[in-house]
Amino acid sequence: MSPELEHLVTLQSLDSSITDARARILLHPQRLADADARLTASQETVAAAKQRLKANHEARGALEKDAAVFQGRVTKFKDQLAAVKTNREFTAMQHEIETAQKALEVAEEKVIERMVEGDAIAADVKLAEAALARERKEVEAEKATLAEELVTLEAALAKASDARATLVTGLEPGLVKLVEQVARKRGVAICHATRDGLCSVCHVRLRPQVFQLVRANDAIIQCDTCNRILYYVPPPPPVEPPATHGTP
Repeated sequence: MSPELEHLVTLQSLDSSITDARARILLHPQRLADADARLTASQETVAAAKQRLKANHEARGALEKDAAVFQGRVTKFKDQLAAVKTNREFTAMQHEIETAQKALEVAEEKVIERMVEGDAIAADVKLAEAALARERKEVEAEKATLAEELVTLEAALAKASDARATLVTGLEPGLVKLVEQVARKRGVAICHATRDGLCSVCHVRLRPQVFQLVRANDAIIQCDTCNRILYYVPPPPPVEPPATHGTP
């Protein structure tokens, strides 16, 4: 391969590294935001479960107050029962006691329902808190990894940018301009031709005479379709089987 073409291949490799590093650096804030969003979602789940538990306790407290009122009525009516003097009054008092007793039983059943419900919600709270603790550890670890990755990416970007600047100074200005023009239109300016004569990016078959020139790797040849500068990577030499020694 000619030195000029070899330098262009190196330039494309550096440009790809620079583009990749910049893209990943741009994604860094969003990846942090995504991690924070997962943590916030877990926190909201815990908060919602605790709010449900609070509402359950408040409802249970109101029902216990109702039960206490009905219990008070039952006790009061039973105390008054001994003071009645007629069967009519006795019957009326018994009715009041039965009514209060039924209301008390209903209230107590609802209290039990709220207690059972509260136990289930309390279990949900513990599960949500455990999930939050795990999520917090995972997010902290992920943020630490992202921070290290950002440092590595920024260092790689700086190194590739410096190498590119040094390489470009040794190239013919018109060639650099050509590469930059193709890159602006196509993204990738330099690519290899496949062994069956296709441009590896646009996948259009090269004319036979063009493919032969590309295979020589000693001139700047562009794809007729996408204008990318082409080079050729010859196949590796065949691996010879190990020699075997026959028995005499």
